[in-house]
Amino acid sequence: MKLEVEAISQDTVKPSFPTPPHLHHYQLSFLDQLQPLVLMPLVHFYPKYSDTNLTNIEQNCNDEGAHYVEAKANCKLSEFLEDPIPGELNKFLPYELDEVNELPAAVQVTFFNCGGLVIGVLMSHRIIDALSFILFLNSWAAIARGHGNIVTPPMDSATLFPPQELSGLNMNIGITKDNIVTKRFVFDASAIGSIREKYSSDDKSIEYPRPTRVEALSAFIWSRFMASTQSKPDPNKIYKIVHALNLRTRTDPPLSFDYFGNITRFAMSVPSRDTEESFHGIIKPMREAIQKIDGDFVKMLQQGDVYLKYMKENISNFVKGELVTLSFTNLQVSSI
Repeated sequence: MKLEVEAISQDTVKPSFPTPPHLHHYQLSFLDQLQPLVLMPLVHFYPKYSDTNLTNIEQNCNDEGAHYVEAKANCKLSEFLEDPIPGELNKFLPYELDEVNELPAAVQVTFFNCGGLVIGVLMSHRIIDALSFILFLNSWAAIARGHGNIVTPPMDSATLFPPQELSGLNMNIGITKDNIVTKRFVFDASAIGSIREKYSSDDKSIEYPRPTRVEALSAFIWSRFMASTQSKPDPNKIYKIVHALNLRTRTDPPLSFDYFGNITRFAMSVPSRDTEESFHGIIKPMREAIQKIDGDFVKMLQQGDVYLKYMKENISNFVKGELVTLSFTNLQVSSI
């Protein structure tokens, strides 16, 4: 059965109390500025109980509220979850991911015929990273349950990473809606164990010779991509493995886990194409790239201009088709 979702009502939920005047303008940090003008999605399923005005410098907190949509699906929740099609998850979201508008957040609640529901949430990537997104949803859920002691996160990232002049830098480059194919692969425990063994090292001088699950899967997917698309490797192209990293634990001193904003950057490694699929050919470059995201790297970010030069070089290579990236993350959202 083809999934069909129909919107049945929509509204704008205004704040209960007006924003204090001194909070009307949320200062964007340098890292916030580097995010593309897209919306960050998250979709959560629940069975039936018995069964933005954006500028380059600041976010205007104008009390316009959040867009709220109620919709209905033409099937049972269990039917959809039997064999979910990843591309159909977007039907549970109120907007397209690149549909920039005045409201920084939007919610769609979709009801299934069985009484189950799905909550789809969109928030502007310009003001939050994935960890801040999860913090927001956890706080919202705690308020709904009537819990007290809701965490008020620090929101002064612009003091740590002062905004910069970004003229000539288009962070939306590379975002496309054409020719997108979405697939879902499930690796069971035994398959992951075999992949980890494949990329383990016999070198006793290595502190952790067995790769983590994320390292092993990153190496495996990268190698399969290269094998399927590059029977004759193009020497003019650079193929990078990209891992999103939380900077909160890498500053000196470390920031609190609930620090709000885009406190995230990326470790980029270039595995060797001249060696066989191995620990030293793929895992070692990944680890070295991740280890470089340290306190000194954060200080470079705080200076801004040095990192901007690096960003412009990467974007230039990407536009010319000389840079191909495969991105990975180990972010878990099951706790919401």
